[in-house]
Amino acid sequence: MAAKSPAAARAAPFWAGWPTRRRLILTVLAIDALAALFSCGLIVLNARHAVQVEMEASLATVEPLVADTIRSLRTPSPDSVLHALDLRFQTLRHVRVAILDAAGERVVFSPADRERDVREVPDWFVWLIAPAPRQHDLPILVRGERIGTAAITTEPLDEIEEVWGYARSLALASLVLNLAVLAALIVALGRILRPLDQLADGLTRLERHDYTAHIDPPDSRELAVIAGRFNRVAGALAEARAANGRLNRQLLTAQDDERRRTALELHDEFGPCLFALEANAASVARLAAGEGVIDRGRLSQRAADIGSIVGQVQTLNRDLLNRLRPHALGEVPLPDCLNLLLRDFSRRHPGTVFEGRFEGLARGYGDIVDLTLFRCIQESTTNAVRHGGAAHVWAEANEAAQDGGRLLQVSVRDDGGGIAPGHRVGLGLSGMRERVEALSGRFTLDNGAPGTVVRIVIPIDPEHDGEDFSVSPVPQEK
Repeated sequence: MAAKSPAAARAAPFWAGWPTRRRLILTVLAIDALAALFSCGLIVLNARHAVQVEMEASLATVEPLVADTIRSLRTPSPDSVLHALDLRFQTLRHVRVAILDAAGERVVFSPADRERDVREVPDWFVWLIAPAPRQHDLPILVRGERIGTAAITTEPLDEIEEVWGYARSLALASLVLNLAVLAALIVALGRILRPLDQLADGLTRLERHDYTAHIDPPDSRELAVIAGRFNRVAGALAEARAANGRLNRQLLTAQDDERRRTALELHDEFGPCLFALEANAASVARLAAGEGVIDRGRLSQRAADIGSIVGQVQTLNRDLLNRLRPHALGEVPLPDCLNLLLRDFSRRHPGTVFEGRFEGLARGYGDIVDLTLFRCIQESTTNAVRHGGAAHVWAEANEAAQDGGRLLQVSVRDDGGGIAPGHRVGLGLSGMRERVEALSGRFTLDNGAPGTVVRIVIPIDPEHDGEDFSVSPVPQEK
């Protein structure tokens, strides 16, 4: 595997290579962090507004409280008024009130300022919430005479302490809840993502060519779909492997059969011809070596016999070479090669009529496609004569447009006996099917009522479409 370039390594996210569970958990934690920041922002804004409102309300209550205190006294002397106000203001929240006499001196009638129960509030929290302190001096009047002053100072710490306690309790509850959710998420993701580990193990087995791998469908619908498709892929690979094994065995059998057939033809056909040539050559030698006048008639007869045998050998040699490899294929246009093929069938099977229609075909489609087309028509025609006993065979090939491309369509029909029930697929049919499927084509064999129909569809490769050949004259039948 090629190493990643430095640019690609820099472009990869930092979480590349992390397990899926860790990514999901970190995503949830990031969402929780954003939610916490948003909640803290809302708490601070609401707390600032609440403290401001409380301060305004506390300032607004001091003046009515002074007037109400003075009215409540039967004999409002200056000392009694200041003493009552000092006691009354000790219970106020959010403001601190200092009672000053007419001379501006602090008046303290209570034993001492009570220490407040102050909880520790962080300075940063106070800085976030506390408004700017405000001071206000309120004159204390009795019968129109000023007897003192109430120095009012806002004290937001009381409200801030309450907000801090609420925020701390909320943060603690949120932390406990998030930890519980995180633990549940870790357990749930472990159970949910466990089928992915099984899928990885199954893929490893497939990589090692173990096509018996199977995954039990999990409860999750999406993962169950993936598991089902994995099992189908494993089954398809197993079938393809079995088909390849069968094809290899058939290929070996076909090679052995072809060699055996070639050996029999050499023995049965070429052997007698060579023996006859040898006998005639020996006869010519005896005639030439005999005493007296040479019998020119017998010598001419022997020469004619030798010529006839040589012609027979040439015919046998041409048929054998044509079966091994069509000699005209690649040298003449494809339609002419197919017509020569049907003409050769007509010569060898005079009792059967062979018709071919190959108009519209290009001069060639590449060596593999041309050879596949030739062999399929040759094998289909041979089967029609040998196994179907057909009296008439029609072969047709043309081009057709489909889905923006072009296809080669081939059909071979006959009026023979058709497909027998329960027939077994032989080497010829399986060989045709494998040739066509190797070119991403389709092969079908159907009953033609009467006879049999072989249909073949092969997509045309644009690189070899209309490939030009150096055309030589079509060889004539001898």
